[in-house]
Amino acid sequence: MRFGIDWGGTKMEIIALDAAGNEAFRRRLPTPRDDYQGCIATVVDLVESARTATGRTGTIGFGIPGSLSPVTGLVKNANSTWMNGKPLDKDLEAALGQPVRIENDANCLAVSEATDGAAAGAHLVHAIIIGTGSGTGIAIDGKAHRGANGIGGEWGGIVLPYLRQDEFPGPKSWLGHRNAIDMLCSGTGFEWDYRETTGRDIRGHEIVRRMREGEAEAKATYGRYLDRLARAMAMSANLLDPDVFVLGGGMSNIDELFSDLPKAMAPYIFSDRYEVPIRRARHGDSSGVRGAAWLWND
Repeated sequence: MRFGIDWGGTKMEIIALDAAGNEAFRRRLPTPRDDYQGCIATVVDLVESARTATGRTGTIGFGIPGSLSPVTGLVKNANSTWMNGKPLDKDLEAALGQPVRIENDANCLAVSEATDGAAAGAHLVHAIIIGTGSGTGIAIDGKAHRGANGIGGEWGGIVLPYLRQDEFPGPKSWLGHRNAIDMLCSGTGFEWDYRETTGRDIRGHEIVRRMREGEAEAKATYGRYLDRLARAMAMSANLLDPDVFVLGGGMSNIDELFSDLPKAMAPYIFSDRYEVPIRRARHGDSSGVRGAAWLWND
């Protein structure tokens, strides 16, 4: 049995998968925010419930909103900031009594979709989360590409390429950087753009509804968002040239993106021709937790 845990900022979820990828158990609990030891205790509760429900033990993988530093072994870059600076793998192994594997949650998305999802069997997969923030993960032959310093796929802090004059000074991301991809390619940035240009503060799904009904301001907001996401993805295309792009997170529910992105990316691609599939994550919100379970798929 493979157990996977998605350690998010608001919820912690466990899944149990058999060798064929069939779900045998699932449970989620609220994340004890700002309480590191409370989070460890919640993990123990989830694992014990999975072991009891399935009658099995198994490997355990974790997807977290950060990464382990290969230098210090401590968590870094987590937006759930109470994790930062902690020896998470050692603390979890002590609490659970067995080895664990930990990866960034976007890497888990990539692993999940490369294993039995929208990019199954592809050599190089770039999975992109476009939700509250925007992060990415890279899978090569079904394995997470962490990188030499544990920052593989961390495009969130990069300034959006090909910035236009009217995009300065730009909004700040949670890192304090202006015009970062994490902000401008996220659902948060989509809502920010509409609010900045109209003075009206509404949710992303409402902006999309208005766009589809023909509201000029909503259509313009979508057009700017499309162009920004296309610029970021073109940067990845020019650098990595992945076999498949997979989009996850709330903004990936906008059907128009999948037909509009290839044309929007084209002006920024350093090639006379570029044809690569852009697909929605097959497992949706479950991709992260499934990818955590598949970290032991070797």
